[in-house]
Amino acid sequence: MSKPAPRSIKLSVFIPTFLIVAVAAIIGLVDNELLIDVTQKIFYFTLSDFAWLYQLVAMAALAVVGFVFFSKVGNIRLGGPEAKPKFSLMSTFAMALTGGIATGVVTYAVNEPIIYMGNVYGEIDNQAFAPGSGESAVFALARSFHNWSFIPYAMYAVVGMMIAYMHYNRRQRFSISAAISPIIGDHHRRPAITAIIDIVSVLAIALGLASSLGAGVALIGSGVQEEYGVSVGPTAWLVLVAIITVIFIASSVSGLKRGIRYLSSLNAYLYYGMLALLLIVGPVVYMLNLSMTSIGYWFDNFFSWSFDTKELGGEALVTWWTMYDWSIWIAYAPLMGLFLARISYGRTLREFLMINWVLPAIFGIVWFTVWGGSAIKWQLDGTLDLAAIITQDGAVAGLWGFLHQLPLAWLLVPATILALILSFATAADSMSATIATICTRGMTADDESPTFQKILWGVSISVIAYVMVAFGGGEQGVDGIKYLAAAGGFFVVFLFVLVLASGVKELISGRQAAIDEAQRGNDAAALQRVDKE
Repeated sequence: MSKPAPRSIKLSVFIPTFLIVAVAAIIGLVDNELLIDVTQKIFYFTLSDFAWLYQLVAMAALAVVGFVFFSKVGNIRLGGPEAKPKFSLMSTFAMALTGGIATGVVTYAVNEPIIYMGNVYGEIDNQAFAPGSGESAVFALARSFHNWSFIPYAMYAVVGMMIAYMHYNRRQRFSISAAISPIIGDHHRRPAITAIIDIVSVLAIALGLASSLGAGVALIGSGVQEEYGVSVGPTAWLVLVAIITVIFIASSVSGLKRGIRYLSSLNAYLYYGMLALLLIVGPVVYMLNLSMTSIGYWFDNFFSWSFDTKELGGEALVTWWTMYDWSIWIAYAPLMGLFLARISYGRTLREFLMINWVLPAIFGIVWFTVWGGSAIKWQLDGTLDLAAIITQDGAVAGLWGFLHQLPLAWLLVPATILALILSFATAADSMSATIATICTRGMTADDESPTFQKILWGVSISVIAYVMVAFGGGEQGVDGIKYLAAAGGFFVVFLFVLVLASGVKELISGRQAAIDEAQRGNDAAALQRVDKE
């Protein structure tokens, strides 16, 4: 049997996106202040002037996935009634979880609640309670639940669900543009429309990945310096970036069923082990009590927080935290959606949402309960002044002070460093592979994208990350990285609106037609013909 012909590059997508990414890297090397100035302006413009839009799309995503999950539409099976999943439930969940959170939960599970409770950057200036009080502790954990659970994971899930459904059940091409075909019709097949959508999506994820790697490297570097006394600067950061880049490119090149799958599983088990260990040595009763009270506080304030554009919470809390978080999740959503669709064939829509929405959200709540709850307890009882550490050393420094308080610090510190490296690597390998898929013609959900593109995009993203972390710090230590990531989110927010509208039209307004289509089965031959177009 002859080998299939090599896939050709989509030059209309590859050239402009790669040039923009390359130019950004060059500007950062030549005149980093210019790059920071430009991204800073974009940051304030998008997250201040468009906060209302970010809040609306976040809640709309939650509403769409909630409707599908609890309605008969959730019974639709991706690929037709006879389709069988290609991966086990545990493997699918591991890939979905670790491919999406990157370094986020490890970085912020300790730091974010302490920053809120200690009012480190003015986060609770608009609140009636005092920093360091019992109510500030409840608020801090509740707000962390809000930012790291059901709303953000709904953003990933709604895009992945629409891409998977339109490809496997409506026989559209495996592409982001197919997810908005219910709104724009056959226009999504036009080369110009497809190219624009793909360019926006690749730019968003490239900038988002660069920001995640930069933040991760900054955190790992501070941990290495704190624990092992190694001086951290441009040279040390370069070494760290190189190590992480080699790991995620090697995993990406080895393919979905080998490298990405195994690396994700390893990373997930490391998370489970770290949770279990802290449950053993941490203040378990306090964690549980605080989490219950915080969940009630969160529910009581859910709608006011979900529609606040900073008038209630203030800029430090809403713009720099919640709106920034939403912009990051939206930036990742299109390419994360493609990745989730690849691993979800044979699942019902309800199973898809259970794996990619409900379970990750619950994991986020548990993780912040254990890590954040422990940190809050020791801050309140005077065991450790994490707020002072963060104030002195930056927004990500509290994690290492927290770990040193634990009985098994000698084990947990290197384990956390390893978790951070693997966390970014598992996200980056899936995303660099997905970027390469978008830039290649004739790809299907089962195809592996070209190796040279995976390498090229991996290296390019790493260069931008290094430039930002080495030369773009600010008051919180990662300001330049935050600016860059927010720019990525703004590129894709309007595309995200179209995906939401398509979900409403196809699965909510047209739910009976969707159910009837699913009952009739899936024309595999037609799907193959579409894939080859």
